[in-house]
Amino acid sequence: MRDAWQEAATDYSSPMPHTCRFAAVVFDLDGILIESEAIWDTVRRELAAAEDRPWPDDATAAMMGMSTPEWSGYLATTVGISGTPAEIADRVIDGVAGHYAHHLPAIPGGAAAVRRMAAHHKVGVASSSPRRLIDRVVRELGLADVLTTTVSTEEVAAGKPAPDGYLKACSLLGVDPADAVGVEDSTNGIKSLRNAGMTVIAIPPSFHAPSAETLALADVVIDSLDELTENLLATL
Repeated sequence: MRDAWQEAATDYSSPMPHTCRFAAVVFDLDGILIESEAIWDTVRRELAAAEDRPWPDDATAAMMGMSTPEWSGYLATTVGISGTPAEIADRVIDGVAGHYAHHLPAIPGGAAAVRRMAAHHKVGVASSSPRRLIDRVVRELGLADVLTTTVSTEEVAAGKPAPDGYLKACSLLGVDPADAVGVEDSTNGIKSLRNAGMTVIAIPPSFHAPSAETLALADVVIDSLDELTENLLATL
């Protein structure tokens, strides 16, 4: 995706002197390191369909970035799925975990990008996924040795677009948010980074891509994690 946010001829991988001011890079998980947003959507829709509950037009986009208590509450009150939010959360998370057990949809270049950034910066994850899924993905991607911290938004007061998850990650990393870069794909994720005062790198997904207005909030928009290099960071 080469749009108005960057020059078509820019090559961030070419050799060049660089001085990067950033102390840390924090990655989102779903849509950045694993292609999982469609899985979450499928599992949630299946629960609604099993109870003949109609799926609201804006439900999918609304829940992207919500914490576990937030989206499970949304499914209970807005979609009308039976059970308490905690019970609904368990059913959805079990369903997603079942998909991961069959096949973890790792995004090509994701683990390599984390390791590339870890060679020069502290690195972390701030995700809306629950803790047990974050830990599973980190383990299966083989990244436990390079990630300084991981944060689930179920562990903070509010999910994305609130800044809480990214602010906690920066605190655990021991860096000022102004000295950290975040890598996001979703509308709520990009807004969360902006609200946290971090530098924003956006990688728009094919699944519910952010609007042009939202992408304009990013400091740079790139096509894939292959473009996440020290030379890119030096331009920000």
